[in-house]
Amino acid sequence: MNKVYPDAASALAGIVQDGQTIAVGGFGLCGIPEALIGALRDSGVTGLTAISNNAGVDGFGLGQLLTTRQIKKMIASYVGENKEFARQYLAGELELEFTPQGTLAEKLRAGGAGIPAFFTKTGVGTIVADGKEIREFDGEQYVMERSLVADVALVKAYMADRAGNLIYRKTARNFNPNVAMAGKITIVEVEKLVEVGEIDPDQVHTPSIFVHRIVVNANPEKRIEQRTVRTEA
Repeated sequence: MNKVYPDAASALAGIVQDGQTIAVGGFGLCGIPEALIGALRDSGVTGLTAISNNAGVDGFGLGQLLTTRQIKKMIASYVGENKEFARQYLAGELELEFTPQGTLAEKLRAGGAGIPAFFTKTGVGTIVADGKEIREFDGEQYVMERSLVADVALVKAYMADRAGNLIYRKTARNFNPNVAMAGKITIVEVEKLVEVGEIDPDQVHTPSIFVHRIVVNANPEKRIEQRTVRTEA
C-alpha cells in the first residue's frame, strides 16, 4: 500500500466531509500540521467538530478555520490566544466543550486503545462533572469521562518511513501521538521521509498501524506563538 501523497490537498481528497469530527495535533503553534490545516481550509468542508488542545491563533493554525466559519464546535482545553474564537463563542456562534488538559489527552489515548470510558478525579466537584456519572473508589470520588474517536486525525511528525512509522521531535511530540491513535483515518504531515528500515524500531513513537496517509512538508513555517526578546541595557 502506498501511503505517500504528493501534497496536502490530495492527502485529504476523498476523506474529509461536512459534519465530521477532526482531531488535530499540536500545542499552541508547536507541532501543528500546518499544510494539512491549510488544505482543510481550502477544501471548504463545514460543520466540523474540532478536537485540539487549543484553537490556534487569529489567522494561523485552526484559527484559519474559525475565520472561514468551518468549525461549529471545539473540544479543547485552552482557547485564550484566539480573539475570533472568543467573539464567536460569546456571540453564540460556536459551541465549546472545555476539557481539562490531561483528561483531553487521556480521552484521545483511550479512544485509540478501544477503551470507551474511564474514571478520573480531575473535575470532581466542578462544572466539568455536571451531568456525568460519579463513582467512589477506595473512599475517593471519580468522574466518568467518555473517550474520543475522530473521523479524521491530522498529525505532525518530524520523520516517517514509507510504511508510516513516525518519529516526533522534542516538544512537537505533545498531543500528536494520542491524536494519531484516535483517528479512524490518520493523515500525517512530516518534514522528512525515509525508506522502510531506515528508522530504528526502538526509536518509533507511533507505529505504522495507526497511519493511513503521509504528506511531506519539508519547510513548515513553525511560527512562534509569543516571541519574547531581551532588550540590552
